[in-house]
Amino acid sequence: MSLRHRIFSTNPFIPQIRCTLTIMPILLQFIIGFLLGALMGYVAWRVKALSVSGAWAATVVGGLIFGLGGLSWAMLLLTFFISSSALSHTFSRRKANLSEKFAKGSQRDWAQVFANGGLGALLVIVHVFFPEQLWPWLAYAGAMATVNADTWATELGVLSKKLPRLITTGQVVDRGTSGGVTLLGTLATLAGAALIALVTGLFTPPVALSLFVISLAGLAGSLLDSLLGATLQAIYECLHCATETERHPQHTCGRETLLAHGWWWLNNDLVNFISSIFGAVVAVGLWALFFPI
Repeated sequence: MSLRHRIFSTNPFIPQIRCTLTIMPILLQFIIGFLLGALMGYVAWRVKALSVSGAWAATVVGGLIFGLGGLSWAMLLLTFFISSSALSHTFSRRKANLSEKFAKGSQRDWAQVFANGGLGALLVIVHVFFPEQLWPWLAYAGAMATVNADTWATELGVLSKKLPRLITTGQVVDRGTSGGVTLLGTLATLAGAALIALVTGLFTPPVALSLFVISLAGLAGSLLDSLLGATLQAIYECLHCATETERHPQHTCGRETLLAHGWWWLNNDLVNFISSIFGAVVAVGLWALFFPI
């Protein structure tokens, strides 16, 4: 028996040394991930894309995804964050007169951040415990495609020259109405989902299959978002302004808003989260039709 073999087979401290050598790179990556998440939250707060609470939430979500997922997971989150923030900032003035329709202003708060990225943070933790499994990554890609598609549809759809129609009845409604869809918004949905799908394909060959599956998952999730918005999401009415809105308990005018239709507990943030889950499930299900997972 060689000296090296005797040392590694008899020294009781070797298992702890090996464990330390394994843990240290992971711990370092985790710390760096949270620093990057904090940087992302700070930059978003500085450019007024996030509120203070939103910046803290972005630090947590970004820290987990950057720190535990690595480059591939980080790229999807950054693609969503950069593209959605750029669209929101670019067209903010043209959408200013529609602010009374939406539940919150242009700055995302903690609830919106967790609604869009919370599922991804949970999935990256699953990925750590099951690193050989592909489905957490596919589910994450489907979820991010959904939230990116929905954000693009919201940011660009309201710019359509034609009034939207309810996805359920086809009735013409005001711009910014939950569940309203336009051709421009639908094209934006496809583009937003396809962008995430393209980035996914860089890490998950075959690229064509990734592009097809993740794009379709994002589209499906976004359509569910519109369907829930038109049917079950809580929509309120300001009697003073005679208009429907997502804002509660007060409208932009300062008056109280009353529930007009939908479930009082199902707000826009929860709709977004449910839709991201649906997009994740669709992505995994579609991929399983072609390859075993």
